[in-house]
Amino acid sequence: MADNKAKRGGSDRRLIALSEAYEVRYWSKKFKVTPAKLKAAVKAAGHSAKKVEAYLKLQKHKARDRALIALSQPYEVSYWSKKFKVTPARLRAAVKAVGHSSRKVGEYLAPKKKTVKKKKMVKKAKKSTRKSVKKRAR
Repeated sequence: MADNKAKRGGSDRRLIALSEAYEVRYWSKKFKVTPAKLKAAVKAAGHSAKKVEAYLKLQKHKARDRALIALSQPYEVSYWSKKFKVTPARLRAAVKAVGHSSRKVGEYLAPKKKTVKKKKMVKKAKKSTRKSVKKRAR
């Protein structure tokens, strides 16, 4: 994309000109980011399209890594165990079952907690109905 209409060479095509609205639209669509994220990337990496693309890929990679559970790191096992309120062994079993995604592990662990609570509530309800039946029988 050329920011100077008179210059149409290859060197100008490799640069991102934020002053041109059509360029911002083009590069935002090409990199699949919002114009605001594109502007922040250009500010951080410079006007070179290759550098901006590399910067955006690195940012996406970092965001993806934050959501993964690394069982090889003891501090991460401790953190995620506390976050999900489970033992490290149960966390390891959940990761083995559904993968390293913290979202999937959270979904996997959540129903198990609820079913335990429901079972306890059902047991309490059965006990209370037994007691009332015994009282009525007297």
